[in-house]
Amino acid sequence: MSRALATVERPIAVEVAAAKRAWPLLANGLPTGGEQLAGTRAPVAAAATSAARIPTPPVLGETRAVSLTGPGAGLAGLFRNYIGLTTRGWTLIGAAIDQIEHGSPAGARFARENVGLYIESVYDGHFDLAQIDKHLVDGYRRLGGPAAFGSALTQADVDALGDAYSEANLRLHPHVGVRLGS
Repeated sequence: MSRALATVERPIAVEVAAAKRAWPLLANGLPTGGEQLAGTRAPVAAAATSAARIPTPPVLGETRAVSLTGPGAGLAGLFRNYIGLTTRGWTLIGAAIDQIEHGSPAGARFARENVGLYIESVYDGHFDLAQIDKHLVDGYRRLGGPAAFGSALTQADVDALGDAYSEANLRLHPHVGVRLGS
């Protein structure tokens, strides 16, 4: 599990950086002005592209994750939630922007009324990702820590992974302020 998480550390960092650039533009909903709304297009597209490029290591995918037990199962679930929520969320936010700018009045109204759901899903995905640190450290401890893992997974390795997947590094700020229908 730790090796799998380490292999996706870099692409996740790219998505998180893109998300943090886009997030302040839409945390409280899409802008209502045409120019401001158009200004969200490129940052949202960059976040969607970076999210779509995150590979799912086999052990974290649905097929193999069903055989996981203990702390590994929870970690795989958090990772898959993050991937699903952010990838779909960013894509649907981009589609909502397109519909608002170029769709029919009814389509634009529907997109504006429902985009809060997609924005919340991105926030929730990042929240789940930020929980990996706590679950990883706790699982390592419960499974015996350094005494059980020896040089295969040292405390320093776990601490480094924990830092990469920490709340401080991954959570989006400000807290999501949009609600469905806003």
